[in-house]
Amino acid sequence: MALLPLAWVFGMLTALHRLIYRLGWRRTHRLPVPVIVVGNLIVGGAGKTPTVMAIVALLRRHGFTPGVVSRGYGRNDDATLEVQPHTAVAACGDEPLLMHLRTGAPVVVGRDRAAAGQALLQAHPTVDVLVGDDGLQHLKLARDLQVLVFDERGVGNGWLLPAGPLREPLPASVPARSVVLYNAPVASTPLPGGLATRSLAGVVALAEWRSGRAASMAALEALRGRPLVAAAGVARPNRFFDMLSEHGLQFRALALPDHFDFARLPWPAGTADVVLTEKDAVKLAPARLGATRVWVAALDFALPAAFETSLLALLPAPLKPAHGIAHGNQTA
Repeated sequence: MALLPLAWVFGMLTALHRLIYRLGWRRTHRLPVPVIVVGNLIVGGAGKTPTVMAIVALLRRHGFTPGVVSRGYGRNDDATLEVQPHTAVAACGDEPLLMHLRTGAPVVVGRDRAAAGQALLQAHPTVDVLVGDDGLQHLKLARDLQVLVFDERGVGNGWLLPAGPLREPLPASVPARSVVLYNAPVASTPLPGGLATRSLAGVVALAEWRSGRAASMAALEALRGRPLVAAAGVARPNRFFDMLSEHGLQFRALALPDHFDFARLPWPAGTADVVLTEKDAVKLAPARLGATRVWVAALDFALPAAFETSLLALLPAPLKPAHGIAHGNQTA
């Protein structure tokens, strides 16, 4: 393969990056609260966003007060910013806004995840655990445990970028202080891990979703027999379309580029009913829709019990965070 030499170079650079931190030539930044990093080895969406939201819910059920830090893919600025309900997607990224709207947890975005975490703790001193979205390869912020997320693709052809889809090699065994989650019907790598389950929780009108109303199966069932357009600007649009089909909906599928910005409405003028993912819904204001009814399909994403037990076992009991940030030569 013509790209294999480039993949070898990428692998050497990745190994050097980790070695620099391991030897202490670059310092990691340890925050005064536990940090859980959620990430994947393969490029593209493997299910990190629903995993983060499910972990936030899990932590709350067990007495923690979680916050979320993220770079915010696709934003127009690298500066640290706290996400608010009406923050523009261009300023914070679609997934951070979705995580804030769905969980209500404080979310801070920034290229420097350590600075983002520090800013979050200063603004929200009751937060006692941070969840890092898509931070597996971001070694500047020390982590106390990490969640490796895989989907049906596993490791693809097994090669690193650009010859394959991997950001880093698959480890021979589950790394220390790590848990593995498969966003797939069966495990797609040799690493032992839990299987998440995902299904539709129903639909809700866009304006009502924006105001916090939950989706319902009754509203979804009412769409059966109607001419629909289903639009999805996500990494794996066919997963969304398959779930709609499984619930008996008939629709014209409109697969859009991942992180599609909806600067223009992609469906034909006069379309009566459109079903969207939540990731797409954050980019649409109801006032733009005219006579088109837009329905938001909510995802029900459940973590397996054994995974939850393993994750919680790696955390200390909930405690009140201290202020400030310490620096050290921690290996991330």
